[in-house]
Amino acid sequence: MNRVTEPFSCDVVVGEERLRFNVQPDGRLRANGRWTLRGDVVTLRVPRGMPSATVESIIKRIAARIQRSRARADRRTDHDLMQRAAQLNAQYFNNELTWHSIRWAENMHTRLGSCSNGGASDGDIRISTALRRYPSYVLDYVIAHELCHRKYPNHSAEFWAYLARFPHTERARGFLEGVAFAGGVSEPEID
Repeated sequence: MNRVTEPFSCDVVVGEERLRFNVQPDGRLRANGRWTLRGDVVTLRVPRGMPSATVESIIKRIAARIQRSRARADRRTDHDLMQRAAQLNAQYFNNELTWHSIRWAENMHTRLGSCSNGGASDGDIRISTALRRYPSYVLDYVIAHELCHRKYPNHSAEFWAYLARFPHTERARGFLEGVAFAGGVSEPEID
């Protein structure tokens, strides 16, 4: 019986895209694998010595889960938001950023935007429908904010410096702080 003792990579076709699986044996794991998705690369850590057939089965299950998640996100994607995000990416970020989908979310009441990083929904961005009634530069700021999380999945100094490429950052933040203050909220929530 073949067992996984060395790292290896393989490509798997999921829908219309090809995913790269980087499999890494990890002596700290005992029974189950752990995985993350970033763009089109799945990093899968498995217990050292796990049977190859088990790893193949895990890869198939992960690929199926990603395919289901991406198909659902593709159905929900708002093409106007996708185009707007692409324009912001080109204009301010030199087309450096990638994402999978972007859509309006009616169930976001306290948060204005969110971006998934690392799981089956990696690269899926959600924008609160509340932003439809705000000035366009505020919507663009929230989209730019979420796009920047694709490069910096945190609110580090590097993240804020990168986001500063969008010229209306401070103006939009001021607007959102005013809206939050008027609503009795301490600070607007953008993830």
